[in-house]
Amino acid sequence: MEQDPFKEYIKETEPEKRDKGYAWHTAIGLQAVDGLRPSKYLIDTAIKNIEGDISIDEAGELLNSYYEENPKSDATDRAEEADKVSLRIVKIVSEKAFSFTPNEYISIHRKLFTGIYSHAGRIRDYNITKKEWVLNGATVMYGSASELRATLEYDFSEEKKFSYKNLNMDQIIHHLAVFVSRLWQIHIFAEGKADIGEEKADIAIKIANIDEAINSKTRSNILALYQYCGKETFFGRTVVESVTGLKSTRASEVLQLLLRNNIIEKVQGHGKGKYRFL
Repeated sequence: MEQDPFKEYIKETEPEKRDKGYAWHTAIGLQAVDGLRPSKYLIDTAIKNIEGDISIDEAGELLNSYYEENPKSDATDRAEEADKVSLRIVKIVSEKAFSFTPNEYISIHRKLFTGIYSHAGRIRDYNITKKEWVLNGATVMYGSASELRATLEYDFSEEKKFSYKNLNMDQIIHHLAVFVSRLWQIHIFAEGKADIGEEKADIAIKIANIDEAINSKTRSNILALYQYCGKETFFGRTVVESVTGLKSTRASEVLQLLLRNNIIEKVQGHGKGKYRFL
């Protein structure tokens, strides 16, 4: 799609059409993040839903019938996945009920991918590394399987304590981005066989080989910091605190840990206490 077919609906003065247009725009945009493109059939079906000609459930029935009659023979064609997940996202964002809990998070994954992936809504029970295109192909080692549930519950509990009072929009977006990146980093859900890799990027190897024992939470914090800063950005203790949510003393300890293991280095000329990843 070269042109957003829902752009005009987002400007719509009629609330119902505007809300539906925004929901479809969001759903398809989220698929684009994974490089998935919806079919023209889905776009046409979505417009019928926005115009009020069919309900979201009727749109789902049409989509299922379409793929029953037109099965894809090419395994690399993921249009069916893009279409069905887009529709399910629209249903979820249109729902009024929501609870900010790990169980809701897991339930959403199940709703999105049931019938598409066998591991939908299932917490993985093995460790993984993956090459991530969003990190220019770097391989990332994700949270330890033995601590996934505890880590997830900790992240949700800490986010619940956070107050957005008096924050401007840029600060709100930054905080939410950090929270979402932490969820991405622990990567709780099981993977298809093709996604389980044996390779380890240099940063993952260095962290795994740190002399002193570190728990998966510390490892996750370090990888989140690396994801945020990369090898070009200079950072200090306050950035570590912002990205990881650690208190001042613990953030300083993490910096010293990284220094001792030659994962970061001090830089001069950019203010006191600045570092970068090697």
